[in-house]
Amino acid sequence: MNMIRKIGLTVAMAAVTTASAQAQVVEKRVLSLDGAKRVIAAAVAEARRLNAPGGVIAVVDDGGNLMALERMDGTFSAGANISIGKARTAVLFKRPTRAFEEIIKNGRTAMVALPDAYFTPLQGGIPITLDSQVIGGIGVSGAASAQQDEELALAGAAAVNIQAGAGSPGSTPAVNYFTREQVAEAFAKGTVLLDGQGRNFMVHASRRNEPGVAEVHVVDTDIIYVLSGTATLVTGGSVVDARTTAPDEVRGSAIRGGDSRRIREGDVITVPQGTPHWFQEFRGPLTYYVVKVRPSERG
Repeated sequence: MNMIRKIGLTVAMAAVTTASAQAQVVEKRVLSLDGAKRVIAAAVAEARRLNAPGGVIAVVDDGGNLMALERMDGTFSAGANISIGKARTAVLFKRPTRAFEEIIKNGRTAMVALPDAYFTPLQGGIPITLDSQVIGGIGVSGAASAQQDEELALAGAAAVNIQAGAGSPGSTPAVNYFTREQVAEAFAKGTVLLDGQGRNFMVHASRRNEPGVAEVHVVDTDIIYVLSGTATLVTGGSVVDARTTAPDEVRGSAIRGGDSRRIREGDVITVPQGTPHWFQEFRGPLTYYVVKVRPSERG
């Protein structure tokens, strides 16, 4: 009986030790170099969609260490250090840097005393999260405005959740889920919800407050679903002052000819590749999903 008690005590102690060890170790998500490059690619794609004049995009790991940086043509050189500072601030404080700019603007100027190495309180830095863990940060500097810096950063940060669980080539594609809060935030900014990395489609949560330019997507077909607002959509015809602004993308000041339709909540429109289209005559903000579909390489 004493031997049985000893064995039982030994087993119990081993179980307690194992449980204690497990309690001291947690699973940690890590941003890979490939992931950092995807974040930058998504931000660059959003910059091209918005016709942003330039920008520097920096990605850091969860310790604030630089992983990747890309400086777009035409961006001032100081943007590199500023974008790194924004990314580092976002990840170390686990908050968008816009929050700190607003805090200081509202009178708490003591925050500017924090060391520059850890604190860049300028809009354009966003934490990169996965499964509620902060795994890195992205900072953008040098776009058309501070607001646009943040829009590019949001698009880049979203790419991590999009790619999570994608698996190896030939595996089942990942299911992408966005909460209503994430969707609402995307529509408030008008930004990419699901990028086109590794797939032949992408989803924009689009928002327009005023007429835009005439557009032609040479290879992409747009599938549009209107959520709110009304506008006139002109399709077909010919583009006035047409110019190529990015690979397979043409823009112009207006459309000559074409068909005009008044679009509103609940309408669905498909715009085939190569078809000019132009949003004009708005009433209230127009919010709409755009699913961009590109022919696969297999044709």
